[in-house]
Amino acid sequence: MSGNDDLRLKLSKEAANGPLEDARGEYAEARAEMVEKQLRRRGINDARLLQAMNAVPRHEFVPAEFRSRAYDDAPVPIGEGQTISQPYIVAAMTAVLRLTGNERALEIGAGSGYQAAILASLAREVFTIESRPELATSAAQRLARLCYANVHVHCGDGTMGLPEFAPFDAILVAAASPSTPEPLLAQLADGGRMVIPVGTVENQELQLLERVHDKIRVTALEPCRFVPLVGAHGWKESPPR
Repeated sequence: MSGNDDLRLKLSKEAANGPLEDARGEYAEARAEMVEKQLRRRGINDARLLQAMNAVPRHEFVPAEFRSRAYDDAPVPIGEGQTISQPYIVAAMTAVLRLTGNERALEIGAGSGYQAAILASLAREVFTIESRPELATSAAQRLARLCYANVHVHCGDGTMGLPEFAPFDAILVAAASPSTPEPLLAQLADGGRMVIPVGTVENQELQLLERVHDKIRVTALEPCRFVPLVGAHGWKESPPR
């Protein structure tokens, strides 16, 4: 598979009806408890975001052996040394983007596809990049099976973004970079918002960047801990832990 190949699968006619939900499934109670205790009680109050977090079946985005941990207040391994972020971090990063439903969004670090599914529930169109071919392929297959037809999965260097589809109204970076990659800043639309963890392996800070014409306003949000963002404009290789 070549870099930045669009891995989105052709959906069946049934899939075109929209994302599948698990409102009355076996995990519905766990998901509702996650929303109430982990999100709402911590200050996440965006009604559309809470609805999305309550609708997207998080257990479908983790390996079968970890499904019992899918709704825990913690990250969960998804293979190849990567994790799916804890629900609060997913919600907190999404919340600061202030999505209204009309945006074109870019995600860096598709992983299992869960964050992309949340974004797809809130934005018009989502592009997501994963550098690991196996994860990119499985994420594309999973998102197609769950009927997220407005997500496009690419495989390649996330620090380069996707200039051929820019500009983006919202960019979410799901891995920590030593500094904000310049190509991503260049692809942020005027009035757009980017959320990214910046720092060392041990000391990271979640930042919000907002473009107003030619100026970038940076707001420090909270301490965080993400896997390293590896690429031409990130870590050149995974730093030692």
